[in-house]
Amino acid sequence: MPETTPEPPRQRPWENGWAPDTSRAPGTRRLWLAGGLAIATVITCVTWIAAMDNGSDRASHASKDPSSVSTVPGLISFASPSTRSATAPPDGRSGMSSTHPSGSPKPQENGSPSTAAGSKPAKSPTHKASSPARPKPSATYRSLQSVNYPDRFWHVRGDFVKLDPLGGSQSRRDATFKQVKGLANSSCYSFVTHDGKYLRHRDFLLRDEPNDGSALFKRDATFCPRSSAYSGAVMLESVNYPGRFLRHQNFQLELDPFQYNGQFLADSAFKLVTGAA
Repeated sequence: MPETTPEPPRQRPWENGWAPDTSRAPGTRRLWLAGGLAIATVITCVTWIAAMDNGSDRASHASKDPSSVSTVPGLISFASPSTRSATAPPDGRSGMSSTHPSGSPKPQENGSPSTAAGSKPAKSPTHKASSPARPKPSATYRSLQSVNYPDRFWHVRGDFVKLDPLGGSQSRRDATFKQVKGLANSSCYSFVTHDGKYLRHRDFLLRDEPNDGSALFKRDATFCPRSSAYSGAVMLESVNYPGRFLRHQNFQLELDPFQYNGQFLADSAFKLVTGAA
């Protein structure tokens, strides 16, 4: 009777002791290996692209600023070094860059553009148009009108200055004065008569006298305008006697201390009007 080899029972370990794992699908390990390889490939590509972008950015910065390219021994630098010193001033006059492009002709010293080769220069006019002469400023001539006696004006009569009504042409000339800068203070006034004398106070009375050039005369002939209680009028204060103002009393011009009353304010208020001459 032939012998038959008994078939090993199923679901038992093989001779080497390994039994197949029937709890998971076949081929799972290969899928994990393929997935890991794919992820590694993606990471490598992303790293390489980033490195390429960084290198291109450095190259673009180096092309814009040649001085920022660092020279490494053993490598060839493609950026040509600048031939100008960093502290050298830019081209052009007065340290400013030239306003003319390199292709346009530079202006000549006389301001006309240089002529091209073969062309004739433009003819300049033989003479310049003469500018009209400026008129000299005219002198300021004033008459001083009283506020409380509007028909009366400062008027030189004898050796003194009175407050008189105006009559003929001579009377109007004697009541017209050239207003100039103060002899002792340029922000104040001095008054000159038609014959070159100055109005000055002496013994506190206003009179006309020739200028002797002394410092005392310059101070006596200088009066500073101050605000008045009347619109359009001024009060005239003495330079060397602060607090004293010109006022009329009995129609005589004199220098009196300030008084805060209606009579003094009216007697010391005068309007500088256009000369009556």
